[in-house]
Amino acid sequence: MQRYFVTPAQFGQDKVSIDGEDARHIAKVMRGKAGDTLIVSDGVSREALAEIAEIEIGFVTVTILENLAMTHEPRIKITVAQSLPKGDKLETVIQKCTEIGAVAFTPFLSERTIVQYDERKESKRVERWRKICKEAAEQAHRNIVPEVHSPLSWKLLLKSFSEYDAVYFCYEKEEGLQLRSAAAPWLSSLAQDSTAKVMIVVGPEGGFSPEECRAAEEAGAVSVGLGARILRCETAGMVAAACILYESGEMGGA
Repeated sequence: MQRYFVTPAQFGQDKVSIDGEDARHIAKVMRGKAGDTLIVSDGVSREALAEIAEIEIGFVTVTILENLAMTHEPRIKITVAQSLPKGDKLETVIQKCTEIGAVAFTPFLSERTIVQYDERKESKRVERWRKICKEAAEQAHRNIVPEVHSPLSWKLLLKSFSEYDAVYFCYEKEEGLQLRSAAAPWLSSLAQDSTAKVMIVVGPEGGFSPEECRAAEEAGAVSVGLGARILRCETAGMVAAACILYESGEMGGA
């Protein structure tokens, strides 16, 4: 069933107002009509099965039939920090990691970032990333739309590590500690009703420098490998997020 995210202000007691691109999607793409059902969520605390009551130009009103439990979110809150890759690779990271269960994305600039960052132009890219994230969240039946932050400098990224319970720095030259060995014991020790904030840090196409690895560890990150095979930068975050959620029992691992 099609799902749409609205703001809390659009969510009334017994009706929900849908406008903009979502309203056009219902009318033009889905060919919606009065009586059709869909799911609406405010991305915070309310989600409901609803029935289309009225379709106008650029505006759809739906009537709430049943409030639904918001049970599709993992208790481990993963932020994927990705050094800006070339082309549309970050779009892939955002789309797939949203489906997997990440709750936020933090693009950043590192020593080997190839992309020429222009803050004035970047706002359009961030807007596009957020649109892709919303669409992926709807497709995956998420209860929330993950946050997509504006790109950070390397120094600001390091400072943000203190906001997390664990930070895993994915380093292709790490020959000792692997992600599962680092994360599994800690995750298994968490109470089933507890939550934890985890950041996964992934480098650009050329990876991280040894100096960046040392700086990350000094800032509180744990340097980890992702197995014997070298993963593309757009693949590493997906693999790491899936592994962490599996080990925490979100994918049948416990």
